[in-house]
Parts: sequence; structure tokens; C-alpha cells
Amino acid sequence: MTARHDEPPPDHRGLPAASDAPCDIEAEQAVLGGMLLATTGINDAERVLSSGPAFYWPRHETIYRAILTLHGAPDTRPDPITVADHLKRSGDLEKIGGASYLHHCVQMIPTAANTEWYAAIVQRLYRLRRLVAAGLDAAAAARTAQAEPEAILDRTLATLQTLCADAAGGAAPDLSVAGTWPAFVDELSAGHDPEALDSPWTDLNTTVQFKPRELTVIGAATGAYKSLTGMNLAAHVALRRGRPVLFASMEMARKELLARLTAAEAGVKLGHLVRRRLTEDDWKRIAQVSDRLQHATNFVLDDSAALTVAKIRARVRWMTTQDMAPGLVVVDYVQLVTPEATPQGEANRTQEVARISRGLKLIADEFAVPVIALAQLNRGSTGRKPLITDFKDSSQIEQDASVILLLYRKPTTALGSAARPAADTVGLIVGKNRNGRQGQEITLHVQGEFARLRCLAPAPGTPGDRA
Repeated sequence: MTARHDEPPPDHRGLPAASDAPCDIEAEQAVLGGMLLATTGINDAERVLSSGPAFYWPRHETIYRAILTLHGAPDTRPDPITVADHLKRSGDLEKIGGASYLHHCVQMIPTAANTEWYAAIVQRLYRLRRLVAAGLDAAAAARTAQAEPEAILDRTLATLQTLCADAAGGAAPDLSVAGTWPAFVDELSAGHDPEALDSPWTDLNTTVQFKPRELTVIGAATGAYKSLTGMNLAAHVALRRGRPVLFASMEMARKELLARLTAAEAGVKLGHLVRRRLTEDDWKRIAQVSDRLQHATNFVLDDSAALTVAKIRARVRWMTTQDMAPGLVVVDYVQLVTPEATPQGEANRTQEVARISRGLKLIADEFAVPVIALAQLNRGSTGRKPLITDFKDSSQIEQDASVILLLYRKPTTALGSAARPAADTVGLIVGKNRNGRQGQEITLHVQGEFARLRCLAPAPGTPGDRA
């Protein structure tokens, strides 16, 4: 049976009924009529309308797609007859109201000259419906109370940002080889990847860099300085490379992080800072770095309780909206990230950690940022060199990472003396390197009293030893 022309559309795409949803059926019919009248109408409509389902009525969306299909075919001009034939062959003609409905749309307007104006009305109402849908989705998710508020907010913000991007009318990126080749050749000519980040340790920089969209995992057993490693990396990128950094810590509170940062940057003994027993020389050293640290707005330390992947993503998104898109995200550490709420009994610990690991990789992809995730190794890894199979709770970490660095305390070989005790050292093994050499091991000297790891050839600008 042929549907009536004035038949209201069914509840569509999670939106309220036509009486409540922002829509203009006559404007939609006018757009289709203009497209069926002239090729200029097709071009005008296609230029204005979004690539998404801009029409509220499903039948109108079906007709619109059929017109575009025929418009792209050789030796074919869409008109009521050719479009009706196309829809008949696809089995959709009766669904849209028959051939008579196509003629009805054509009769809505005398000329295709105003198609662009009608299309602008349709596009505006489509964006309003998407706003309505985002609000309804957020309200429905909040009512069920099964998702974390941060996850709901993040999903809603992502939708709103997409709407803002659509409103800006930005052209779609050219993803072809031809479109990306010139920039690639420029990078080759420069001799380096301008987006890649180095570390404070020159010995490591010959093999590993931290690149956008890549997840790097630094694994270590308890007491093997993984938090110190992460903090040194974050400070290097934020303070010496000038890139915004998010350091998400579930291991230490903000004051503890600040104490370690101050010790490393000023060369003040960490014990003096923790016990608040500062000497006159300590204060002089703190004064020398005070201006730099108090203006380090690009270095964000998030020690929020019960950090989830959704909260970390929300913080990254917030920094991006503040014109401070992170150049690096460091998470300390994976197994302390709070799992997202799931139906009771759905996930065991291995699945939870795997989901966290995958979530951090998705943050790297979504925001085109390097993510460094610190992770705990099994206790069985102590007393020997660690392996990439030693990650606690989940092997998914190994799969998601582009680079895996394995940190372990090296045995002390010298007894030293009371005046000059033997140096504590750690080995840093490149256990996985998707785009480079692996298997390399470098030695870092631990300056624990100054919260630093050093190699024999520190990177330019790295804080020096205390005189």
C-alpha cells in the first residue's frame, strides 16, 4: 500500500515524534524537488547538507541518496522517472510513497533556484535534532546510573565538539597518498619527525621516541623506580620542550609529585623537602627554579581519587578546550586505574586491565597524543631481567603498546665506602619497538636523593648534578 504524503514519520533515530522534533517536512520536500528539477539543485544541496542523515523523514533520506547515486553515474540525469526506476529496482519505491511522491516533491517549487536556501533550513534543523539527541542520550544514560558521570560527559562533549566542527564547515582531510605525500617528504628532508618527543636520556633517544597515537608502556616491579621514570619524562617534555603534559597519578598525591619535581629541578635533597628542613642553600636553589615552576601552567598533575579511563579522557579533552592540547599523557600506573562500571560478574581482573589498556590506546588515537603508561610487573620478574610477558594481570598491555620499556634494578657490584657509597643503577630494556630496533639495554644512574635518573650522556637542558 502506498503511504500517504502527509503521513508523520515514525519515532526516528532516538528522537521525539515529529510534533516535538525540530523538522520542516515542506523544506525537505522542496530540497528534493529542486534536486529532481535541475543539476544545479543537486550541486547546491550537496554543498550545504551534511554527510550524515540530514533529513528527518527516512523516506526523504532514501530519495536523497538515490539522487546522489544516479548523479554520480555516467550518462544519467536524476529526474522523477529515473529515480523512480532506481528505487523500484532497489525495492524502495513503495517505501517512499511511490512514483507519485517524487512528482509531489517537484510540484512543491516552481524552480531549483532556491534549493540552497531550503537545504540550509534542513541542515540547521538536523543540527538541532542532533543536540536534542545528545541531550536525550545523556539523560537516559544518567537515569540508568550504570555508567560513570565522566563517561557520560565525555561522550556528550565528543558529540558537541563534532557539531561545532560541522558548524565551522571545515573541509574533510585529504587522506589519499597524493594528499599526504608532500608533508611526508618534508619530514624526510628535515631529517627528523617534528611531532616525536625525546627523553632526558640520550642513550635511549638513539632507539626510541614517543610519537602521537602511540602507546608506550614502561613496566617495572615494585621499587624499580617506574614512578620516578615517568615523572622525569613528563618534566623533560613540559619544562624543557615546552609541550603541555598531563601526569595522571594514582600512585602519589600532588604534594609528593611536587616535592620530587622540585628536588629534580632545583637539586635539593628530597628528604629536606619532605621533612620541611631546608637549608639556606636549598632556598637559593629553589629560588632559581621558582619562576619557571610557578608559570608551568602546561604541566598538569591530576591526582584525583578513583581515576578511570573516562576521567583521564575527560581531562585530556578539557586541556584541549583550554588551548592546551597535551603533547604527552603519562599514567601512573595501569593496574591502579579504576575499572569502568560494568554489570556485576561481567569482567574478571584480566578483562578489566585489558579494557584499561585498550582505553589508553584509544585516547592516544583519538587525541593524536603519545601516551606513556607505567605498569606493574609480576613479582616473579625480580631477581632476573624482566620480559614483556611479565605484565601483571593482562597480556593485552603487550598487544596494545607500540613500545615497551622494561625497568629493573641492577645488582650493586661495588661496595663503596661510607664517604662515597656504591651507585644504585637501573637497566632499561627496549623490549618492544614496533618501528625500530629492540633488545637494546641502557644503564641509568639513580640519584634518589634528588629524584632523578641520569645516563652518562644526558639530553641537552637536563638538570645537572648537584655541585
